Amino acid sequence: MVAMLTATVLAAVACDSPPPHEVVLPSREAVQPTPPAVLPEQDGALRVDQVGYVTGETKIATLLAPRDATGARVTVVGPRGETVLPPVGTRRGTWNTGFPSVHLIDLTALTRPGTYRVRVEGPVTAESPPFRIGSAGDLFGPLAGNSLVYFQAHRDGADQVAGAWRRAPAHLTDREATVYSDPGYDDDGRMVTAMEPVGGPVDVEGGWYDAGDYLKFSHTTAYALIAMLLVQRDGPAPAGLADETRHGIAWLDKMWDEDTGTLYTQVGIGSGINPGFLGDHDTWRLPQDDDRLTAEPGEARYYQRYRPVFRAAAAGAPLSPNLAGRVSAAFALAAQVEASTDPARARRHLAAAAQIFALADTSDTGDLVTAQPRSFYPEDSWADDLATGAAELVLAGQALRDPRTSEWARQGEHWAEVNTGTGRTDALNVYDLSAIADAELVKAGVSPGGLLRDLRKRLDAGVRAAGTNPFRAAAGNGGYDYASRELGYVVTAALYRGITGDDRYTDFGTTQRGVVLGANGWGTSLVVAAGTTFPRCPHDQIASLTAGPPAPGMTGAVVNGPNKAERIHELIEQRTSDACSTDSFAAYDRDDAQYTDDEQVSANTEPSIDFTATGMLAFALTARDL
Repeated sequence: MVAMLTATVLAAVACDSPPPHEVVLPSREAVQPTPPAVLPEQDGALRVDQVGYVTGETKIATLLAPRDATGARVTVVGPRGETVLPPVGTRRGTWNTGFPSVHLIDLTALTRPGTYRVRVEGPVTAESPPFRIGSAGDLFGPLAGNSLVYFQAHRDGADQVAGAWRRAPAHLTDREATVYSDPGYDDDGRMVTAMEPVGGPVDVEGGWYDAGDYLKFSHTTAYALIAMLLVQRDGPAPAGLADETRHGIAWLDKMWDEDTGTLYTQVGIGSGINPGFLGDHDTWRLPQDDDRLTAEPGEARYYQRYRPVFRAAAAGAPLSPNLAGRVSAAFALAAQVEASTDPARARRHLAAAAQIFALADTSDTGDLVTAQPRSFYPEDSWADDLATGAAELVLAGQALRDPRTSEWARQGEHWAEVNTGTGRTDALNVYDLSAIADAELVKAGVSPGGLLRDLRKRLDAGVRAAGTNPFRAAAGNGGYDYASRELGYVVTAALYRGITGDDRYTDFGTTQRGVVLGANGWGTSLVVAAGTTFPRCPHDQIASLTAGPPAPGMTGAVVNGPNKAERIHELIEQRTSDACSTDSFAAYDRDDAQYTDDEQVSANTEPSIDFTATGMLAFALTARDL
C-alpha cells in the first residue's frame, strides 16, 4: 500500500493551514543513515545473513566481485582468531556492470557459537559485516518479538501501547462512522464518482494501520491475524502476542455485523476525487492530528476527520470468497487459541467464522473484493482462502467438539482439490494462503497426500527460480512484496519440514531467509533493526514524525525491499523535500531492479502489516524448527 505524497498535494495541504507535522516531510539530518562501511582497499562486497546462522545449518556467503575472483584466499576472523577456509570457487553469474562476477563461499564448517567476519584477499579484496553463529532460538526468537513491536506501534483507536513512538489515541470518530457505497474508479485507480452514504453509524474503532498510511482493511488484517495466531498457537510466541491478537480480533469483530450479515472491508479512503477532497494518502501527518480537525461536509479534509466505511456486499448477501475464507480462518484460529482458557469466547469466534464461511459466493465471483480501489490489493485467487477457512474451522471444531466439524472437513477437502488443481505455484504471501491451507489441513487429518504434493510443487518451483538467480533468491532480484515473498518461502519450507520431518527444502529456506537479512545484492537487511545495515528511512508516517536517535526507524518492520527499476525512477523523480534518504546503495543497482533507503521511495521502504506478520511467522518457525 502506497501513501506517497505529490508536489500538488503538498501545495494543497499548505494552503489548508494544517497543524504541525502536516505540510511537508521534515528534514531528518539528525537521523541520516550511515552508509555501509567500506574499507578503502576493498573492491568487492561480501554478503551474509547479518543476523546469523544456526550452528548446524548450511551457511553460504556471496561475493560480488569486479573481476573473476576464482581462487581468492578466504579467511574467517572469529572467537579463536583467524581460520583459513577453502578458496573462492568458480564464478556463479553476473550482478551488474560494476560487479560482473558473483561467487559463493561455503561457511558451513563454522559451528562454534560466536561472532565472525569473512575476508577475501587475492584478485579481489572484501570483508563481510559481522554475523553470529548460535542457536535458532537465540538468533531468531528476538526478531519475532520485534515484529510484535511494529504492530503495537501501528494500533489505531483508544487502546495504545507505550513505546518509542509516543503513540496517542487516534481516530476516535471511527466509533460512529458512516457507511458509503463503493466509489467508481478509472483504469488507474483514480476515484471518479462522489461519495454516497448508505448506512451507519457503525463502530469500527481500533485495529491496525495497514502500512505507512492510516487505512484499515479486513483483507490484510485477516491475513496478519492468521500468521500471528499460528505463532500464538504453536509457539514460540513473543510476550504480549496474545494481547495484540486480541486487539486485532476485537476490531475484526467490529467489522462483522452478525445481526445483519454484513462484512465491512475498509475504514478510510486513499485519495479523493479532486484537489478539494483530501483522502488519507494526501496528507503526511501523525494519526492523532486527524482528531483535531474541525472539517465540515464539503471541506477538503472532511474524510480525514470522519473516515468512511465500505462493505463487502449488501446486508446478508453472499461474500467475495477470498474474504469469506480468510476472515473465517482468522476467527476460527482465535477460537482455537481461546478454546481451553475461555471456551465461551472461543464459541463466539467459531460462530462468527461459521457464519462468514457459509456466505462465500462461489458461483459467480467476478473481481474479488479486497480494497477501495481494488488496485491496492489486486487478488485473483480464492480457493486457497476457502481451503484455509475450512481447515481452521475443522481444527476449531475439534477443539470445541462442534458437531459441524465433519462437514467442514468435507468442504476443506473439496476446496483443497480445487486449489491444488489451479496449477499455481506461489509460496505464502498476502494473495495466496495455499501453504497454510495445505499444512493446516494435514494437521486436521484431511487428505494429506495431495496436500503434501502441492507443498512440494510450490517449493520445487521456488528452488528452480532460485537456481537461475545470482543470490539464489526465489523471488528474483526485486519486485512488489519482495521481502514478504522471500519470507513466504521460508514459511513454506518450515511448514513442510514440520509436518513431514523431511528436510530436503531446509537449505532452500535458509537461503531465502538470508536474502531478507542481508545476503542480497545491496547488502542490506530488509527488516528494521535486524543486522548491521537495515532500513533507517522507512516510508512510515509514525516512524518519520516521531523517531529520532537512537530509535532506528520502526523496529521489527519488514519493508518491501528492492523493486522494479522503472518504478523506483518514477518515485525518485517525484521527491518533494529533503526527507531521510541515502544513495549509498546506488553502486549495487541493476538495470531491472533498484533499492534506496529513502523515506519517499515507498516501493522500496514502505512496511506493512502483511509483510511484518509474514516475517513474524517465518522467524518463529525458524526459532522453533531448527
